[in-house]
Formats: sequence, C-alpha cells, structure tokens
Amino acid sequence: MTSSGFLRGARIDPRAITGHETVADLVDHAFLAYNAGRLAEACRLYTERMLAPEATVGMSLTGAMTPAGLGMSTIIPLIEAGFIDWIVSTGANLYHDAHFGLGLAMHRGTPFADDVELRESGVVRIYDIFFHYDVLLSTDAYIREVSERPEFQRPMSTAEYHYLLGGYVSEREKALGLSRRSVLAVAHQCGVPIYTSSPGDSSIGMNVAEQALAGSQLRFDVSADVNETAAIVFDAKVRTGGGKSGVLLIGGGSPKNFVLQTEPQIQEVLGISEKGHDYYLQMTDARPDTGGLSGATPAEAVSWGKVDPEQLPGTVVCYLDNSVAFPILAAYALARHPPRPLKRLYDRRDAFMAQLRKAYLAAKAKRDARARAASGGHER
Repeated sequence: MTSSGFLRGARIDPRAITGHETVADLVDHAFLAYNAGRLAEACRLYTERMLAPEATVGMSLTGAMTPAGLGMSTIIPLIEAGFIDWIVSTGANLYHDAHFGLGLAMHRGTPFADDVELRESGVVRIYDIFFHYDVLLSTDAYIREVSERPEFQRPMSTAEYHYLLGGYVSEREKALGLSRRSVLAVAHQCGVPIYTSSPGDSSIGMNVAEQALAGSQLRFDVSADVNETAAIVFDAKVRTGGGKSGVLLIGGGSPKNFVLQTEPQIQEVLGISEKGHDYYLQMTDARPDTGGLSGATPAEAVSWGKVDPEQLPGTVVCYLDNSVAFPILAAYALARHPPRPLKRLYDRRDAFMAQLRKAYLAAKAKRDARARAASGGHER
C-alpha cells in the first residue's frame, strides 16, 4: 500500500480555541487524537448512528455515577430526549439515586479527609462525596415502607420493582416540590425499564432480603430479567424496516455483561438465528489484558456472538473517566440531535415476551425435528 492509503484522514489543522465554543464545537474541532479522538468518534457514533429512528439503545451503568450527580445532570436529560431506551444498572446507583428524589443531601467533600474522624462524625464518604449516615437510614426506611405494600407482595422482575418504586419516588418528589431529581422517577414517567443484574448486591436488595425474613412475598425473578432483556433486543432486531440494537456501556462489570448477553441468550440458548448487537460504545478505565469483562473489547465480544462481526466499524471504546466523558457525550448528543419519540419499552414488555416465546418455540420445534430425524437415521 502506498503512503497515500494511510493518509486519507483529515489533516490535523485545528482552529484556535477562543473560549466561546460550545462543548459540541470543542469535540468536533479540538478532540483530534488519543483518547480525545476516541471520545469524538464515540460522540459521532452515538449521535449519527445509534440515535437513528430504527435503533434501540440499551445502557449499562456501573461506578458511583448517581452520587456524583450524573443522574440529574446527564442520565435524566438523555432519557427525556428519548436517547436511552432501556437500562441495566448496579443496584447501588439506583439506591443512591433515590436519595435525591427523597430530598436528602449529598455534599462535595475531599478525598483527603480522615476517615476515622468522618466515622466519628457520622459522615459517609464516596471518594470526595460526603453525606450523613442518616441519609442511608432514611432511604432504607423508605424502601422498606414502599416494598411492604400489597402490589409488591409477589415475584417480579427488577424492571417491575424499579418501575413501582420509581412511581413512589416521583410522588415523593412532587410532595417535596422537587422535579427531575431521580432517574427512577423519570424512568417511571418515560416508560424506560431499569434492570439490575445483581439485585442482591446493593442496599435495595439488602432491605428486600430483610423483609423476606419477616414474611414478605417480594422476590426478584432473575429469569424474567434475562428473558425480558433478550425480548427487548430481539424486538429491536426484527422490527419491520430494519431495526438496530445499540449498547452504551458506562463502565463494565455485571451490568455490561447483562446488556451484552442478550444476544448469546437469543442465539446460543434459545436457538434463534441472530448476529449480535449492531452498535457498541463503551467508556471505561479498565484494561483488556487482565482478562476481566470490564476491559474486554468489542472484537472479543464478536467471538461470543454479542456483537455482529459485520458491524465492528460501528464500535468505539473510550479509555476515560466516565465522570468526565459521559457528560461530554450527552452534551454533544443533545446539541447535535433532536429528541426522539419515547419508545416506552416498559409498557410493551408483554408483547415482546410473546414475540420471543413464539420465535423460541418455532426454533425449538425445528431443533427437535432435526434431532428426531438424526436419531431415526442412526437406528436404521
């Protein structure tokens, strides 16, 4: 290949920064290389392809993002704009999100405080975020109060639980004269289903477990979570007009896998012909060479059937601090793309499940028929 084959990219010739640029202008004209270049690619992938009308966007969320205010500053505007259609989050992010909807205070602090002194003062620290221990006790009490109500006394998916809880948080916000404080509340209002891949691994799960000891009938149905999320992705891919599925991965961990495993669930376990997610955008600080899923690349995900191999150009990984990169991505998308109609996927879960079940039974019947034919031929 001649040198010209490698030199097709735009020349690096940025305009001078004046101080009057918007965030979107800065991304387009000053983020040209290194991790800034990857973030610019991510912004364009998200805005120009993942937010197309035919695409459904699932987001995974790890790291203490909501305590730092990213629920209010970043996630809520994206949900309201129709830019996030379904979510898998750590339970901790949802638990701390509830503090804001209940009118409880989180404060800027310092990572250099004496933690023994903080403990003696009843102050809890998340790196440089401070809040009083009573915030935890008040939120625990609220979760138990709500979760013991009659509509919660049955097995349910985590999406159902968070939808019901979000409705109560929304009403509490209104009673306190607040609005747009809680992701749970806004997701309830916008019909965005929120799942938790490890429902016992948070204070929400701990409080639900405490109530089980007292006779509560509330149980998280993890099988429903697995099948519902697969049904959402299956619908996205088979929709008339050429549907697409995009994943926005904020961090890694279990929520990342839960979003991505929807495709192996469809293909490998249910036996339905599929190719993988179409768009893959991850922001992470994890390295790929340690073998952990948090740093695993989209190319590796192809080998699991999680990403369509024909869509690798529609994948970007940014190695950045999400407290910096995620708000920039949101600001770019909100500046460059008009709002999309809300898909309200929560309201359509039953239809999605019926569609998935029909495809699964058809695929199973074909497999069984082939197995019977192979068995009969061998006996003869």
